[in-house]
Amino acid sequence: MLVDLFSKRIFNLAYQFAGNSQEAEDLTQDIFIKLYRSLPRYGFGRNFSAWFLTLAKNHLIDEYRRTKWEKRNRDDYDDCLRAAASDTGDPEAVLAVEEARRTLWQGLNRLSADVRMAVILKEIQGQKYEDVAEIMGLPVGTVKSRINRGRLQLARLIRSDKGSSHAM
Repeated sequence: MLVDLFSKRIFNLAYQFAGNSQEAEDLTQDIFIKLYRSLPRYGFGRNFSAWFLTLAKNHLIDEYRRTKWEKRNRDDYDDCLRAAASDTGDPEAVLAVEEARRTLWQGLNRLSADVRMAVILKEIQGQKYEDVAEIMGLPVGTVKSRINRGRLQLARLIRSDKGSSHAM
């Protein structure tokens, strides 16, 4: 029942963190195994969804630190995004969407794990600040600060990458 309720949400979080569907599937499976092993520690009366997302977030950050994902190649793109762009029939539009996505992932991969997680939860997953704060176990002000810092860092990184690619 928990897999049915949360698998899509956990997969999406893992995919947005990893940027690769195969890794996201593996991470999703790992997270559900971790959930199964952690259920005895769940305090009834607590918000289960927030508790589970916190468990997932911690696993993803631990995995990021363990494997240093920022060095991995991000060639596996979201099939839905590619299909939506290719529906226009304009190959330049497809390339522009893929280039924008590649630039975003490269920027995200250069952020610290905690800042990246906050940005992903808020900007990509669409969580409210309060929910991000609960998932990350931080005050709302700290979450807002990390998200703002992440936005600014991403903008700088993307601008600098565009500047260096035009110089070539």
